Amino acid sequence: MKKTLLFVCVLAASAHAQSGLSSGLRPSGCTAGLQLPDGFCATVFADRAAGARHVVVAPNGDVFVNTQATRGGRAAPGASAPPSTGGILALRDTNGDGKADLQERFGVGGGTGIALSGNLLYATAGNSIVRYHLASGSLTPSGNPDTIVTGLPMTGSHHSHNFVLQGQTLYVNIGSATNSCQQRDRQPESPGFNPCSELDTRAGVWEFDANRLRQRPSDGRRYATGLRNSVALAHNPLDGSLYATVHGRDQLHDSWPKLFTVEKSAENPGEILVRVDRGADYGWPYCYYDVDRRGLVLAPEYGGDGQQAGQCPGKAQALMAFPGHWAPDGMLFYTGNQFPSQYRGGAFIAFHGSWNRAPLPQAGFRVVFAPFRSNRPTGSFTTFADGFNPNPASGGARQSRRPVGLAQAPDGSIFITDDTGGTIWRVSYRTVGTMPAHPRTP
Repeated sequence: MKKTLLFVCVLAASAHAQSGLSSGLRPSGCTAGLQLPDGFCATVFADRAAGARHVVVAPNGDVFVNTQATRGGRAAPGASAPPSTGGILALRDTNGDGKADLQERFGVGGGTGIALSGNLLYATAGNSIVRYHLASGSLTPSGNPDTIVTGLPMTGSHHSHNFVLQGQTLYVNIGSATNSCQQRDRQPESPGFNPCSELDTRAGVWEFDANRLRQRPSDGRRYATGLRNSVALAHNPLDGSLYATVHGRDQLHDSWPKLFTVEKSAENPGEILVRVDRGADYGWPYCYYDVDRRGLVLAPEYGGDGQQAGQCPGKAQALMAFPGHWAPDGMLFYTGNQFPSQYRGGAFIAFHGSWNRAPLPQAGFRVVFAPFRSNRPTGSFTTFADGFNPNPASGGARQSRRPVGLAQAPDGSIFITDDTGGTIWRVSYRTVGTMPAHPRTP
C-alpha cells in the first residue's frame, strides 16, 4: 500500500495552542462567555438541549440536532440540561433575534450523526441510520422514516456511528469495540490478538448506498481501516476528500506500567488528523502516534516499547497531531465568507475533553482551528473557542459543557453544540462594537 505522508505538526503543550484567543475586543451584545479571537461573538442560540451531538443547518437557517439519550433517562453528571430520551431537535429563529423560539422534536433512539440533502434528513438512531422526509418549510417530517442501514454494532466501547453523506454514498464510522484489541480488554500486560479480527467489522470507515433500504453491515464496503474511532469525520468540499481526527488509544501506563510512566501515558498517544483514502490502513491497533517521536510507533500489545517503529512506517501517516486524550468529536471545513480570509478552507475541530490524563490536568474541552493550504494543513493549530470547562483540574466526565458538533450557517457563522450542558452556540464575526445580524427564517 502506498504510504501517505504529507505534513505532520505536533503540539503536545496545550498552552502553546492558545495563541488564537482574544485580548478582550468583543462586539457588543456577546453574552455567551466563550473565549474567542478578537472580533468574534458567541451567543446562545438554544439551551437545555440535553445530549446535543452533531448538527446540520438548512439553507433557510433551520437547525437540526441529533441528540443522544442520556443513560437511564438521567442527566449527565454536572449537566444543567434535563435528561434526554434522544431523537432530533429542530430549531427555528422566527423573529431574527438570534435565538431559537420555535422548537420541535421527533424520532426516537437518537445518536450522533446527521446530514441533510434537499428535503431528506439522515440521522443515526440507535443501531440504525434512518432517513426522514421533510416537507418544504417544515421542521418535522411527513410519514415514518426510512431505515437505510440497521444492525450496526453496539457492543464494546464505541458506537457513535456518525457518518458523512457525499453524493449517493454514506461513509460511516464504525469504531472499535476495544481499546487496543487486547486478548483481555484494558487489562495489564494482556497481549493483542494477532491478527486483530476486529478489523474485519470495526475500527474503520464503511460505505453504504444512501438510497438502498434496510442494509446490514455486511452490505457495506470497507473504505478504510485502522481508525480506532473517527467521530470527527468530515467531507472537505474544496478537495472532495474525507478527513478524520481520530480518537487515540487509552491507558498505556495502566496496561503496561513497566514501559510507560503515568506522565508519558497522559500525553500519549496524540489525536491525529488524517485524510481518509480508499483502501488505506492507519495502523490501529498495531501502531499509535507518539507525540515525542512525531510519528507512529509499535504498540506494546504487539511487542513495542515506545521506541520501535516496527511495521508502522508502512501505515498511512498523520497530517497533524494534537495532545493526547483530547477526544475529537466534530470537524467542519469552513467555506464561508463571513470570517476573515485566513479561515477559509481550514478545519474547525471540536474536542470533547479528556478523562484519563491524570496526574496531569484534564484537557481539551475546546474548538481549535487548523489552517489548510493546497489541501493540506499548514503551520500550527490554534485554539479558536475556549471557556467550556471552568474547572480544568476536575475530572473530565463531570464537566458542565463539552463541545461536540459543528455546522456552518448560510451566512457563514458557525454553530457549536454541547452534549453535557445542553447549550447550542452561534459564533459570528463582526466589527467590534456592532452586534451580528441574524437572518429572519421564512
